[in-house]
Amino acid sequence: VQLQAFGGGLVQPGGSLRLSCETSGTTSDYQTIAWFRQAPGKEREAVSYIRGGDRKTNYLDSVKGRFTISRDNAKNTVYLQMNSLKVEDTAVYSCALRQGNIISGLAFRPSSYDYWGQGTLVTVSS
Repeated sequence: VQLQAFGGGLVQPGGSLRLSCETSGTTSDYQTIAWFRQAPGKEREAVSYIRGGDRKTNYLDSVKGRFTISRDNAKNTVYLQMNSLKVEDTAVYSCALRQGNIISGLAFRPSSYDYWGQGTLVTVSS
């Protein structure tokens, strides 16, 4: 199983970016995929996840209303649309996959995920 994240870049505050996470080597619709981020000097934190099957989503409080996660199973891709970006959103964003669904209480834990992609850098700066 491989994951590849891309779509990062430099954007001004208030701008938008869409990250993509392409998966290969697995075709199950019942995977949970999450986006995590890690800023310099800070711990990795979960940003959002989307479950397979019921497609339940959840978000880090600081990104609610600004970020939207979605998936296209036909393309084996999960997207993270990021709007109204703030300087504090600057980080390396990585996607992670768990084989099978997950209960909400565990979905923001990095240890819940089986596979990780490389990160893509998002820099929000004027």
